[in-house]
Order: sequence, then C-alpha cells, then structure tokens
Amino acid sequence: MSATRPGDPPAAPSAAPSFLDRASQLGIDAVYHNGEEAGRCSILESLGGGVGWFDYDRDGWLDLVATGGGRFTAGPALRGEPTTLWRSVPGAEGPGRRFAGVAGVAGLDTLPLYTHGVAIGDFDNDGFPDLVVTGYGPAQLWHNLGDGGFAPVSDWPAAADPRWSSSAGWADLDGDGDLDLYLARYVDWSFEHDPFCGRSPEERDICPPREFEGLPDSIYRNEGDGTFVEVSREAGLRTDGKGLGVLLADVNLDGHVDIYVGNDTTDNFLYVNRGDGTFTEQGLAAGVALDDQGVPNGSMGIDLCDFNRDGRPDIWVANYERESFALYRNEGRGQFLHVSRRHGITALGGLFVGFGTACTDLDFDGRVDIVVANGHVIKFPDASPRRQLPLVLSFDGERFQRAAAAPGTFFAEPQEGRGLATGDYDRDGDIDLAISRLNEPVAVLENLMPRRGRPVVVELVGTRSNRDAIGTRVSLDAAGEPPLETQLTGGGSYLSHGHRVVHIGLPETDALPVGTSRPVRLVVRWPSGTVTTADVPTLSSPEDLPAALRLVEPAVDVPPPTPEPRS
Repeated sequence: MSATRPGDPPAAPSAAPSFLDRASQLGIDAVYHNGEEAGRCSILESLGGGVGWFDYDRDGWLDLVATGGGRFTAGPALRGEPTTLWRSVPGAEGPGRRFAGVAGVAGLDTLPLYTHGVAIGDFDNDGFPDLVVTGYGPAQLWHNLGDGGFAPVSDWPAAADPRWSSSAGWADLDGDGDLDLYLARYVDWSFEHDPFCGRSPEERDICPPREFEGLPDSIYRNEGDGTFVEVSREAGLRTDGKGLGVLLADVNLDGHVDIYVGNDTTDNFLYVNRGDGTFTEQGLAAGVALDDQGVPNGSMGIDLCDFNRDGRPDIWVANYERESFALYRNEGRGQFLHVSRRHGITALGGLFVGFGTACTDLDFDGRVDIVVANGHVIKFPDASPRRQLPLVLSFDGERFQRAAAAPGTFFAEPQEGRGLATGDYDRDGDIDLAISRLNEPVAVLENLMPRRGRPVVVELVGTRSNRDAIGTRVSLDAAGEPPLETQLTGGGSYLSHGHRVVHIGLPETDALPVGTSRPVRLVVRWPSGTVTTADVPTLSSPEDLPAALRLVEPAVDVPPPTPEPRS
C-alpha cells in the first residue's frame, strides 16, 4: 500500500542528513570499552553498549545515560567500566546548556558489571524514571529516589541470575497499571566455553552466535509494592532464542501490549498478549519470524512505525550483512508481509551490519525517516569493513531512499556504531540523536535539518494506565487528511532508550495558517481503554517553537469523542 494519494504533490527530494556532533562542546565524554585490547576475540566484545535519554531529575531538560562496558583482567576475569550519567545544566556563560557528569553523585557507579544496555521506566509510578542496566552478569535495577540519586534494588529476582542479558523493555503486560520488564538474553558464552575461530592464530576472530546455545529470556512481573516476580514460564516464553532487540507494543491493536524479539540467527519471536499477561508466540504464523526467503536473520535493532499511513503499526528490523534489513508491513488480522524489496530497502545492498535504529520524522514532512547505526562485529570481515557508514532513509510515499550526507559530516564518516537513542536534548522541537560506538566517545548529534512542516510534541501522563503511558496510541487528524498514527512503545532500537514522548510532523500541505480557527485534533487511546481528544493550538507566528502538549489521562471514564464530518 502506498502512502501517496491521488492529487498529492510529488515528494520533495530526500534532504541530506544534517547533524552536528556536539558531545565535546556539551561536555559529554562517555566512551564504551569492549576490552578488545586484551586480544581474546570473545563474542562478548561484539555487542557494544547503549545510551538513553531521560529527564531523571524532572527539571524539564533531558539527561543522558551511557553504559561503559568493561575490560578483561588476569584470571581470566572481567572488570566492569562505570555507567555514566550526564545531567543537563545551565552553561557557564550565556543562555546555553551543557552536561555535567553526575554518576558518582547519583550513586550509579557502585556496582561492577560488564555492561551493555539501558531500559528506563517508572516502575513505581512516582513520576521519577527508574533504570535497568543489562550486561554479562546479573542485570541491575536502579530505583530513582527523586532527590537526584539512585539506589540499587538488590532483592529483585534478576539480581541473583548471572545469565548474559542484552536489551530490555518496560511495559504493562498484565494490564494492572504498573510496568513489567522483559529482559532479553543472548548466548551461553563463558571463559570455559570460548572456542577458537578464525583462519589462523594470527587472525583469530570472534566466533559467530551459531557456535553457542541461546539463553531463555525473562519476564519480571511488577507486584505493585516495589517487588518483582519472574513469570517467564507462566507467560509462555520460548527458550530457544538469542535475543538482541526487544520491542513492546500493541501490534494488533487489540488494546494489549505484545512483544517482538529480534534474535540473532534464529527465528524472531512475536508474543501476542492474551490480555492477562500470558502470550502466544505467533512469529512464524504472523510472517515476522523470517525474511522473504524463509531464512532467519541476525536481527539487532528494531522499531515500530506506520510508514504507509494506513493506521496499522509496521515493524522495522536492522539485520546482519548479506541480509536485507526487514520492513514488515502490517496487513491486519495479525498478519505481516515482508516488503523490503517492494519499498526500496534491498537497494541498500547487503554490506551493512545494522544495530541501533529509529523510525521517526526527522524533518517533519509527515513521512517516516529511518536512522541506523552500523558497524561490523568481527575483526577480519571479507565482505564489508569494520567501520561502516550510518544511514538515514527517507520515505517518498513509495520507496525509501538513502539520503546522501555532505562530506565531513557525521553520516559521511564510517563508524563502529551500536546503540542509538532519540531525544530533543536542546528543546527546539526536533529529534536529536545519541549514538554509542565501540571504544570511541558517544556522539550527541544536534538535528540541523530544514523543517518541512510543523512539529507536534505530546507528553502523555497515565493515571489509570501506567504513568509512562506505554501502549498509548495517538492519532493526529489534520484538515481532512488521513490521520498520522503513532504509539508509545517500550524497548526498541538496540540496547538503548529514546525519550518517551510523541513527535509528529504536520507537513506544510496539512499545516494550518497562523490564526486559523479550525484546529488540528489529537485522538489519544490510553491502555486503560479511555479515549480522549485534544486540539493542537495554533501558532502566533511561523517562527514559534512548539511547546509540548502535556496530556493527563482522565481518572474516570469519559464519553468517546464524536467524529467530526470530514470535508
């Protein structure tokens, strides 16, 4: 299905991805270390680290968390490198902002772990976001105390489980109003099970995941009193995955959050929620377990988007080299179709190893853009280099086109990219990026792309639903055009956390003139089943920056909205 309608003007050419790395200027010097200098060539070194945007102190400005990885020591043993926390603070001169490292003050550097990912969610609904850090060893849960500090939760079930974890995601899986956690686990590597791979001792290389058995994933049910119970078996989880990416979203639009897991060289999972926190795995039947050749891929980064504006959420997956990145179009009735070839994705070739990713509207033209951080996982690849170009793909209504970056800019320079997170750190209304790289500083990328429409930014606060409003669907209805649909999801990308607000681009063809009396309307469908509406305020001048709309879920039932006649 095409997002282009009869009478639409031709889509503008894809804009060059214009981003400026501000990390050094902002004072952020986080680095992810994978320990490769020890020369062990273990699969542990290949995963990399994640980043996350969140306003942990609720001062209205986004802060950044980044995992530090670890190093190999004598023994052999592992030594974790600290997770770093960067707080947005006023600049020393003028009105600008900078970031200050506050992990020590906040208490986040007290538990050693060879770290990988972050997952952020307000598990106790107190308004202060809490943090999970994954890695090789027991996953860490940090409770946000609301005073600028975090305390480790030492008695949650994962604290006693040393199995290797990768990505994680928060969502209310059983409909009781608080957040549960899905924790993906990778493979059974250990110092005792560390086989030799490579052409020769001089060219020892990292072994592929097929050399290892997978580890079963976990679900931790929130009991609502600050404690968690592992319910993986009762929930119906399979035990044969090698999980790297996790996405929690209502993919079949039945009002219950489902789970999609990107596995490495084994079938991807789609757990369809029965409505009570138990699941039926339907990945193969739904068409999202394999590629269009019937082959399981090496899947890493994943996201959700309605790329063709048909009102149904589609699934995007970044895969390994010699495999097409996968775009699964939602056909309704629980069925998906692999449409990478149909919509231009396979034209990228098979040279990329994709990790962190996001589907969002970078220039507010009303169409989905896709960002992918790429980089190889082995030391001696024969098809493509270790350092690879990151990608921006722009949708023209029919096909995704690779946007060409200007020489010397971030997207024109090869990277060993891993985690990727979206967030508007400078509060100018558009989507900025943070990208983690192997053994190099985290990049903090300011979005400088020209705007082709108006950004609409919506902050959602659940009351009857979970406070983070994960699973909420938002539809923007403008001037009789097909609605623009989006959904607040848990997990997504790869090892990373994007700021959980809604950004929708209202393109110039739909945007209302300044001072118009006819509003643009938002329809919000909360996980509780409540449906509310809100009007997007008009701007007093075209240059105004958009203020975020803060919508709070009604604490009682409200009548459903009456649809307005379309012109």
